[in-house]
Amino acid sequence: MSTTQIVSHSIALACLSCLVACADDKQAETVDPDRSVTIMTFNVENLFDNVNDSGKNDETYLSIAAKQNDNHIAKCNTIEVERWRNDCLNLDWSDDIIEFKLSVLAETIKQVEGGADIIAFQEVENERILNRLADEYLAGLGYSAAILIEGQDLRGIDVAFLSKLPLVGEPELHALAFDDFPERGGDTRGVLEATFQLPDGSKLTGFAVHFPAPFHPTEMRIAAYQHLASLRNSLPDEHSVFAAGDFNTTSAENEQTGILERLARPHWVIAHEIALQPGCEHCRGTQYYARDDSWSFLDMILWSPARGENTTWQIRADSTRVMNRTERQVSADGTPERFNGIRRIGVSDHWPLLTSIEPTEKQ
Repeated sequence: MSTTQIVSHSIALACLSCLVACADDKQAETVDPDRSVTIMTFNVENLFDNVNDSGKNDETYLSIAAKQNDNHIAKCNTIEVERWRNDCLNLDWSDDIIEFKLSVLAETIKQVEGGADIIAFQEVENERILNRLADEYLAGLGYSAAILIEGQDLRGIDVAFLSKLPLVGEPELHALAFDDFPERGGDTRGVLEATFQLPDGSKLTGFAVHFPAPFHPTEMRIAAYQHLASLRNSLPDEHSVFAAGDFNTTSAENEQTGILERLARPHWVIAHEIALQPGCEHCRGTQYYARDDSWSFLDMILWSPARGENTTWQIRADSTRVMNRTERQVSADGTPERFNGIRRIGVSDHWPLLTSIEPTEKQ
């Protein structure tokens, strides 16, 4: 089946019903390690340590003791948004809060029994904190060292991978160019490319993404989709390819511009549009925007099968789901519960998304 046929098939399935399979129980997901590989994307909402990184605006995520100086206070007072300014001045990003943050992230990831084989992360400050998550809180699950290349985002948030699959070659961070919006470059992340070896020895290339936020012009996300497609098209035919992350495409923007129809579906299968269980109460999206009372799949996994092998890998149709089964993840009104270390609630303002791929013989 060609990529075009697969895309058409996925769209037809998407029209049947709800987009993501959910279940009412709180049991961990199980996968067959001999026949499938699991991929998760997870925006972890400000996973910072409390050490100042030179050249980055990470002053909010310091201990309160480190904030008691005139330089820090003066810099915080330049922040226009009141909530962000207050956090910069008063949030105590203590060792205890970091430990709690890491523990609830690990609890969320462990909804998949044994942890997903590959996790694409967004909003991670550096390798130190991600390796700490892997080594201390996900110990024994088989994750190798963090794959993270520092990007240009001024806050210091980056995209990253953790993987159980062997890494092939060197990862690369592709900067996104927004020539028409040079003043906004400091609030953008690159596309992280890494290639892994699948159980059958074939190659799987992944792109971890965090596209410009919705308050930026749509044209910036259009440019990001176009760049991603060009990266995918430059790969050898025998590579299976996925892109996973926070695409920041709201449901309202997609309805108004058709951005997914024009720029995603011609190149990719959209995992959450395949297959799915009717009547799912938690299928509205991975993120909720209270101001507009709207849900969106800001977080997506895109798939492009290999084009040059007798055996290829495809998404398992019943495998895609929003991972929101821990009580800590869900607020009283059923939306993602933002992390609050002081009140000891929440995990992230995004729910992770999971899918599985499995080998199939080409016809």
